[in-house]
Amino acid sequence: MARRVYLVQHGKAKSESEDPRRPLTEEGAAEVRRMAAWAVRAGLHVDQIRHSGKTRAEETATLLGEALQPPQGVVAVAGLGPNDDVRPVAEALSAGEEAVMLVGHLPFLSRLTSLLLVGAPEPAIVRFRYGGVVSLEREETGWRLVWMVTPDVVP
Repeated sequence: MARRVYLVQHGKAKSESEDPRRPLTEEGAAEVRRMAAWAVRAGLHVDQIRHSGKTRAEETATLLGEALQPPQGVVAVAGLGPNDDVRPVAEALSAGEEAVMLVGHLPFLSRLTSLLLVGAPEPAIVRFRYGGVVSLEREETGWRLVWMVTPDVVP
């Protein structure tokens, strides 16, 4: 089973009217770089970083990957879209043994976190923030919230 899972909401992105691809803004990219540097200083280790394939998530995952250097790389995977069903991902995380980071979107991340922690995708129990990292750990009795760090508290 997965020991540790890190859930990351993509960095701040341009609006669809500015750019339909919705890449990160300069501020969003800077915040993600700051979070990535913090994660390295904190000794965070991940085996793989997975993202939804959407531009804003891919750019966020790439910046994190450049800093964290996961041995299994940074990969796009199906099922991490904003409105995808969280149950298949929850089952895969519970069956895996590696430490993974998922870079995605709301409401998906919120629903996944609630499902893992309390067994139901609603209500939302963690307030995600662009570029923030939520750390969950699997114990014998289930998943537990270990910590959450957001860009506004990282120097």
